[in-house]
Amino acid sequence: MSTNMLHKQKELFGHPVGLYVLFFTEMWERFSYYGMRAILVLYLVAETVGDNAGLGWSNAEALALYGWYTMLVYVASIPGGWIADKFLGQKRSVLVGGILLVAGHSILAVEQMWAFYSGLGLIIAGVGMLKPNISTMVGGLYKKGDIRRDKGFTIFYIGINIGAFLSSLIVGYVGEVYGWHYGFGLAGIGMALGLIQYLAGQKHLKYVGNYLGKSVDEEEKAAMNRPLTKIEKDRVVVLFISFLLVIVFWGAFEQAGGLMNIYAKENTNRMLLGWEIPASWFQSLNAMFIIFLGTTVAAYWAKRKLKGKISTSLFKMIIGLVIMGTGFFFMSAASAQFNSAGTSAMYWLVLAYLFHTVGELCISPVALSYITKLAPIKYASIMMGVYFAMTGFGNKLAGLLGESASNLGEFTVFTGIAVFCVVFGLLVLLFRKKLEYLTHGAEDDEREMHYDETEGFELADNQ
Repeated sequence: MSTNMLHKQKELFGHPVGLYVLFFTEMWERFSYYGMRAILVLYLVAETVGDNAGLGWSNAEALALYGWYTMLVYVASIPGGWIADKFLGQKRSVLVGGILLVAGHSILAVEQMWAFYSGLGLIIAGVGMLKPNISTMVGGLYKKGDIRRDKGFTIFYIGINIGAFLSSLIVGYVGEVYGWHYGFGLAGIGMALGLIQYLAGQKHLKYVGNYLGKSVDEEEKAAMNRPLTKIEKDRVVVLFISFLLVIVFWGAFEQAGGLMNIYAKENTNRMLLGWEIPASWFQSLNAMFIIFLGTTVAAYWAKRKLKGKISTSLFKMIIGLVIMGTGFFFMSAASAQFNSAGTSAMYWLVLAYLFHTVGELCISPVALSYITKLAPIKYASIMMGVYFAMTGFGNKLAGLLGESASNLGEFTVFTGIAVFCVVFGLLVLLFRKKLEYLTHGAEDDEREMHYDETEGFELADNQ
């Protein structure tokens, strides 16, 4: 047993206090990221003249940049995870990422093209350092077999979406009404608050996320150099196959920031009681639904697990993809209504985002937890980085699909996405048992546990 296992860990509402430190750090990071994302495409396509001038790009050009940017943001998680595993540890990597993000969002407030591209570059690097490592730290707060781990990731995920919800409303409104660069600057202020909060909460993260190579425990240090076992190799194979679900899911889901964002602005009747709702506000629906439904969905799966019903991570992810794909049929209905009447109702977007949210709750926080269960010790952060890189490829796929709407039309794209997601999910379901066999019982002994010490595989000395 690691000597650090003797250190007690305070709890709040049944979870380690460190979870809430990471919760608020990620909340502010996502406030900055999603706030900027909510207005990025709108800024690119806005006319170059007027009170709130943009860059005057075409929809296709804007979606192309959006696809490349959102892909690179997550692909950068691979080098970010590698740096953490090999040199810095997760905790220090998160700090470096936060500093880069503050700088990137702040530079975007400058109304110059050099600042625009420099800011995007710094944000890409910052997310790459922060995103995989803060998620890995969440897993390190729980011992093996603790069923609270999935719940903990859902709580963490709610933090992500509180930030996303507030940013879509606040940054979106400021950007559309007062000026795009004011919105970008506000996102930078949010990230600065997150960084301050992270530094203030270090005492609750003292034994989590440190560089494993400096551990005083010989077993932990040896894990950095020994080859993978057969079981570890099999589990890595399962993870990579599950990442195919991730690519397909995010390739569809990320239409929210691109094609669905433009659809809300150009094709949707947004009038409510004589007031036109800003298009960027629809980005907040997903986050709002997650805040209200997150713990409910997590509790549903936990109860199924305790009753002995199918509730493995892979099963949840498959069901999540199918539910999310079904939501695009509502966008097909919206497109059909627009083609016949020249406009479409807002409730189609609301229903689509509702189904997308339930699907997301079944796949995204579950996948984060799944990685911390299956990933080998020495590759904990880089495997999380690969996961986020897969979401990045999904984002790029989303951009390509969004661009194709210029030629194929929204109805064809939305319907095609819906059918493919449902069919692909059902096909993977046929091989679920064979894939789960390769996990070698990683989830077989999960139960409700409370501990006063931190988890061994993540811990290292802080010297």
